[in-house]
Amino acid sequence: MTPSLAAAAAVLAQIWQSKPVIYPLIAVAALLVAGILFIFVKFFNLWIQATTSQAPVPYFKLVGMWLRRVNSRIIVLSRIQAKKAGMDLSTDRLEAHYLSGGQVPRVINALIAADRAKIALDWDTACAIDLAGRDILEAVRTSVDPKVIDCPHPNTSGVDKLDAVAKDGIRLLCKARVTVRANLARLVGGATEETVIARVGQAIVSAIGSAQTYKDVLENPDEIARKALASGLDAGTAFEILSVDIADISVAGVDREANVGAKLQAEQAEADKRRYQAEAEQRRAIAVALEQENRAKIEENRALVVLAEAEVPKAMAEAFRSGNMGIMDYYRMRNVMADTDMRQSLSEQDGKAADNGGA
Repeated sequence: MTPSLAAAAAVLAQIWQSKPVIYPLIAVAALLVAGILFIFVKFFNLWIQATTSQAPVPYFKLVGMWLRRVNSRIIVLSRIQAKKAGMDLSTDRLEAHYLSGGQVPRVINALIAADRAKIALDWDTACAIDLAGRDILEAVRTSVDPKVIDCPHPNTSGVDKLDAVAKDGIRLLCKARVTVRANLARLVGGATEETVIARVGQAIVSAIGSAQTYKDVLENPDEIARKALASGLDAGTAFEILSVDIADISVAGVDREANVGAKLQAEQAEADKRRYQAEAEQRRAIAVALEQENRAKIEENRALVVLAEAEVPKAMAEAFRSGNMGIMDYYRMRNVMADTDMRQSLSEQDGKAADNGGA
């Protein structure tokens, strides 16, 4: 206990012993004086800091912050910091953001950084970004110093390279780096880094897939980056894409091969051989099917001939009945048929004899 408080306590004790009637009044007055002294001592340091820094804060506002359970030290120091940076922010605005769950010091630091970097950022926008859960200070820093993002990001996707296939069927592995700058105007409600990474990956895979051969991709990887950058991938995001750079690209499965072209040509030749064998087998199957089909047609035509020959006796009988054919005509026809059979038999014998003589 300080000497002044000890002396005051001694005086109060003497008064209590001499005049007990006014004891309650003295107790109330003592409590009131003690409360005033407590408040004066508690906030005097902050009040003097604010006053000497040309950022005065009335004593009753400090008491009000204490009653509302607001950290008055954070509010006063943030106001002093803003005042020294040329921004006059009232304690009411700072306190309102604090009560809303915002990070007042980070918002002040972000406003100062934006002001020094000549970036347009007002208090309301900064508070909205902070209350939205975004790191406003990191956003301002990213707006001043662009950030480089790996695509794909190994921590989120679990892979370190994109997998794409060109039109010639060659599979390529690709890794890109995306340079982005925060867009403070779209930070509230804008998509995050994951969306940017997904869009860039999709654009790169699409660009590789539209290439005629893998050689075109390996020869001009910057063409893929240009196509990806020209696709408007940052629309609706909280970032502005400055560049898309291909950091690494290779043919899948040949990372340890010295002569990639020779290996791919050998694999292509093997694939072509299997394809030609399949095509030849297909043509052979078609030929076999066509042969069987022709045999079936021959048998069908023979059946038709047999049916036609079966109609001849019927026609002859009808000719006899109708008088269109006589008995002599029938005998002449039989003679011609016999003569024809004889000639055919002789020709077959001559053919066999010639075959035997040649053998």
